[in-house]
Amino acid sequence: MEYHQDLWDPSNQWQWVSRVARGKLPPLVISVAITGGVQGKESNPNLPETAEEQAQQAYDAYNAGASLIHIHARVPGKPWQTSTDTEVYRNVNRLVRQKCPDIIINNTCGGGQGADQSQALAPLGANPECASLDIGPLATRFTMKKRPEAGRMEDQHFESIAPFGYSQTENFAKAMLEKGVKPEIEVWHPGNWSLVQNLIDKGFVKPPYMIQLVFGFSSGLYPTPKDIIYLAETAPKPSNLCVLGVGPWQTSVLTMGILMGMNVRTGMEDNLYLGKGQLVQSNAQLVEKVVRIARELGRDIATPKQAREMLGFSPTPTQYD
Repeated sequence: MEYHQDLWDPSNQWQWVSRVARGKLPPLVISVAITGGVQGKESNPNLPETAEEQAQQAYDAYNAGASLIHIHARVPGKPWQTSTDTEVYRNVNRLVRQKCPDIIINNTCGGGQGADQSQALAPLGANPECASLDIGPLATRFTMKKRPEAGRMEDQHFESIAPFGYSQTENFAKAMLEKGVKPEIEVWHPGNWSLVQNLIDKGFVKPPYMIQLVFGFSSGLYPTPKDIIYLAETAPKPSNLCVLGVGPWQTSVLTMGILMGMNVRTGMEDNLYLGKGQLVQSNAQLVEKVVRIARELGRDIATPKQAREMLGFSPTPTQYD
């Protein structure tokens, strides 16, 4: 199967040379993270918060070329706050599935501010097809803009360390394995590979591994071509590799990923701007930008059906009715 992603190794130079010469790089799987768990409409009024807004933007991104949707549900009536309620996630999943019959549904397990481990795992009960598995620990520092209805009368600054160590990553991976949910492993720097290898050695994750390489995030690797190549070369095999770039580095990181034959993630969780000083109008607009770049660089866009085969998902989408 020529395009099966677990056979694609971006560190294999001869494979890359021969595939590019034949115009046969794998079809590009575009993931879109539509909302995120931190910023809200106070940072960009176009960011979808309610379940209905999320479903509509998922649909528009799906029509633009996305085949995987990453969801952070918000608390009904308090859309500035990330939900840890299984039924809230199930409702968003249901609305997205009604509009996008074959898109791959990915729920966060990153929790929200102040969420404990059981709360962070609550979205698994909503039966997503895959879920994020953060590898750490991870130091973060960020600012949340003022939002009076949320009690933030002025900008607030936060600093914390996310405790994604050996025990927590094992617990998360086991919970996903038990529920038949494919983990999307989030890797921030080379030191994370020891924790990933621990999960592999213990049989908590199964090949081909679905790994997302994150660039431009605080305490992670620099978003440079050199570091993108290095992290891809050191990934365990066989892996389906996807890259994302945060903020001003999104376009350059995704372009590098497209060139290397990897998959990419875009969306308003990662970047609120279409260009310098230009707030993005929708997640679909970011997907459309990726599609334009990919086509100029000779990459076809994977359909959801192709993405399911390439990434190892069931051809029959999960239903939520």
